[in-house]
Amino acid sequence: MARAIAGATVSFGLVSIPVKLFAATQTSAGVSFNLLHKKCNTRLKQQYICPTDNEIVHRDDMVKGYEFAKDQYVTFTPEELKALEEKATGSIDIAEFVPLAAIDPVYFDRPYYLGPEKGGDKAYLLLAEAMRETGRAALARYAARGKQYLVMLLPTADGRALVLQQLLYADEVRPIADVPLPDGEVREPELKLAKQLIDQIASETFDPTQYHDDVRERIQADIEKKVQGQDITETAEAPAEPARIIDLMAALKASLGKSKAERGEAPAPAASEAPASSRRSAQKSDKAAAAPEPKRARKR
Repeated sequence: MARAIAGATVSFGLVSIPVKLFAATQTSAGVSFNLLHKKCNTRLKQQYICPTDNEIVHRDDMVKGYEFAKDQYVTFTPEELKALEEKATGSIDIAEFVPLAAIDPVYFDRPYYLGPEKGGDKAYLLLAEAMRETGRAALARYAARGKQYLVMLLPTADGRALVLQQLLYADEVRPIADVPLPDGEVREPELKLAKQLIDQIASETFDPTQYHDDVRERIQADIEKKVQGQDITETAEAPAEPARIIDLMAALKASLGKSKAERGEAPAPAASEAPASSRRSAQKSDKAAAAPEPKRARKR
């Protein structure tokens, strides 16, 4: 049974829904390593050293400061830092409802599950289903852990649950204008082939269980070998340099053929790409059909 990490109240209009927040992701699945002393395999401890006095600084002698100019800091006491924090209200006040497709996923930060508290079941289900049928998500602000967050509430596909998606603020996302983009136009024949390639490997649903972290599984298997006393060696080949696309049409056609071959289908060549022997046979047939019928010799 999942444990709630916080409690809150979702408010829209005069409706208030008591909810509980649950972590939707976990980072414990990653593989991590510790720093050890090579001599005795003892785990090392982290220490802070003052480069001016060249001495180890203990926790009691540390203060926090804000750099307002190069190498110039203003320091704060723990009480002052506490006063700077945003007061947690536990309230998720919905400001507006927007189409879900209107929110660029680049703003997505961290997701949480929302579950109803006692007494909030009916309003919880009503909000989730109403957003599912309207195709809209809710934007709200939420104060927690000394900060104020911009969040989005969205229903699950079946409309039975709500997800709280923490969003990034606009100044936390770099503008796409900073990225050099290509000029030019897309050619219709190339676009047609690209769409055919997409259709060949398209799916109407997303099943995350079909994807695994192969690298992590390989690392864990190698670690287990090491634990059992076996040596591990590097067996992976150096990644090959990606081939440059010289002829985009040829690359698209080859991709279509490869995709069909992987599925056991025989590629159907276009009329202009029929084998030369087939074209010659067709040309002979056309000529034979078009040639006049030979005259018969007269009987004497």
